[in-house]
Amino acid sequence: MHQQLIVFLKSLIGSCKDLLPIILVIAFFQFVVLQQPLPNLGDIFVGLVLVVLGLTFFIYGLEMGLFPIGESMAQSFARKGSIWWLLTFAFCLGFGTTVAEPSLIAVAKEAANVAANGGIIELSDVAQAEYANGLRFTVAFSVGLAIVVGVLRIIRGWPIHYLIIGGYVMVVIMTAFAPKWIIGIAYDSGGVTTSTITVPLVTALGVGLASAIKGRNPMIDGFGLIAFASLTPMVFVMAYGMAIGG
Repeated sequence: MHQQLIVFLKSLIGSCKDLLPIILVIAFFQFVVLQQPLPNLGDIFVGLVLVVLGLTFFIYGLEMGLFPIGESMAQSFARKGSIWWLLTFAFCLGFGTTVAEPSLIAVAKEAANVAANGGIIELSDVAQAEYANGLRFTVAFSVGLAIVVGVLRIIRGWPIHYLIIGGYVMVVIMTAFAPKWIIGIAYDSGGVTTSTITVPLVTALGVGLASAIKGRNPMIDGFGLIAFASLTPMVFVMAYGMAIGG
């Protein structure tokens, strides 16, 4: 218990150090450039404390729960020797973490609202919900597929740069044919997938798998899954836009 408290306090101090630069930037521009006092100082202070605590609990939770379970499950599947179950787990992990990603839900909802007001889809709650869900599940499916490819890369020892170059060539080609209104959403979809839920578990999967397979270096082979998870949504979302809007 005492050891856990020390680790938590170290995480708390680390969170304060991480937030210090942005606090200094805001303070500089507010007091030196704008030369105005902060409005609602009490609310800002309470909010800042909540941010520090939230970040601390999040990082502490990652180190305590998500990273260990991700690595242990990847190593267990590798020892089991069933590539089918390992790839199934990889797809489900990528799909499940992405479809529950708060940032993706927010972007999909906002994209549906803009698409409705822009005349791309009907201006109704049903149409917006269908569009948002279609976008979310498209991105989630693409991330699941990306994690499968990334796991195969680790198993087979494929060079990552060839896969990444090929993927971005496909992005460029798709950009030339996709409707203009979907391109920005597609590019943003590649970013929102790599957020608070997806990154820790996917990273732990890659590191754990590379650690369990003989001849693989966790430092060289264990990372790179996030790159695939950022790449494939751009291709699939542009395909989704072509399918629904032409």
